[in-house]
Amino acid sequence: MADSGCSEDVAVIGNTDITSEESDSINNTMAESQTDLLRKMEINVAEAEKRTGKNTVNMQETYTVYLIETRAVEAVTEGGLPPAPDSLWRRYSEFELLRTYLLVTYPYIVVPPLPEKRAEFVWHKLSADNLDPDFVERRRVGLENFLLRVASHPVLSSDKIFFFFLTEVPLKQYSDELNTVISQLLRVRARVADRLYGVYKVHGNYGRVFSEWSAIENEMGDGLQSAGHHMDTYAASIDDILEEEEHYADQLKEYLFYTDAVRSVCRKHDLIQYELEMVAQDLASKKQQKEELSTGTVRIFSLKGMTSKLFGQESPEQKESRLAALEQSIQEGEAAVKDKVSECQDFVRAAWDDVERFKEQKDRDLREALISYAIMQISMCKKGIQVWSNAKECFNKM
Repeated sequence: MADSGCSEDVAVIGNTDITSEESDSINNTMAESQTDLLRKMEINVAEAEKRTGKNTVNMQETYTVYLIETRAVEAVTEGGLPPAPDSLWRRYSEFELLRTYLLVTYPYIVVPPLPEKRAEFVWHKLSADNLDPDFVERRRVGLENFLLRVASHPVLSSDKIFFFFLTEVPLKQYSDELNTVISQLLRVRARVADRLYGVYKVHGNYGRVFSEWSAIENEMGDGLQSAGHHMDTYAASIDDILEEEEHYADQLKEYLFYTDAVRSVCRKHDLIQYELEMVAQDLASKKQQKEELSTGTVRIFSLKGMTSKLFGQESPEQKESRLAALEQSIQEGEAAVKDKVSECQDFVRAAWDDVERFKEQKDRDLREALISYAIMQISMCKKGIQVWSNAKECFNKM
């Protein structure tokens, strides 16, 4: 639904390069599973793109998005050109949210792992930068492998949320695009209204000229005077027409403002995901502390590790006490993650239901408004034709 994602203990797959032959082999392995989803749909992560924007806490950040392309298998006719695939962009954090959902919803299933979020176990000649093109490309291949693994699973492939992940445009993207098209429509309407106003006022000039002309003519005077009256009446009607147009413009503006309401739902979802990510990261940190304390191996520099080297190791009783405290903290953290995941799922479910209601309301309201606007424009054009038909009759009588 939104750009910010949920974090969980992510299984790490190798950080080695995957050749095109190996990638094809993976794809073939997936296809051999012949789930209903893979029979109906081709899935691939086509490319990655670096973007810059504001995160949940309104800080500037640079991140990578991945283009998911899907194409219906039935649409590919033998000997014909395949249709253009459906596509949407997803962040790595959204893949994490999907996997977290699958882990909680299907606890009895070995859920496929995601590629690593950050470069680990890096060979000294490889970059550890998360935005490094080589690392991003390896992660793109890993994300495609993840989608194909899930799509090839007999149970996971039938999950509705997974299908939406592949096909549904994220809500924030939908609200941004809706805002853009309605804004463009309102700008076009304003430009047309300006031109229309000018055209109608030109008819007022016709009326003035015909009236002045009629004053110096004897035989043609009555006809010119009548034609000028029709033109004046037509020119004066523009004010009522534009006032009626404003009514339809207001209906469009209402849905322009609705996009802000949709964005507020996205921001709330971002906040819940951010809170979940913080809770999950805290849990992962505590598990790492427990592992280091149990094994005596420190993976990263820490003040406690340096202190123990300077002042000696802690006693077995102190170590046991710390392990017990960490175990209790880990249990509380796992419960907090589970609660936050449940909150996130409940929010998505409720928000999605209301968004569907909103879309139905929007389709109905805007359809009626646009049809009424078209009818008004047709009526207006017919009145213009009638004005010139009346003027023609006036000219014929001269």
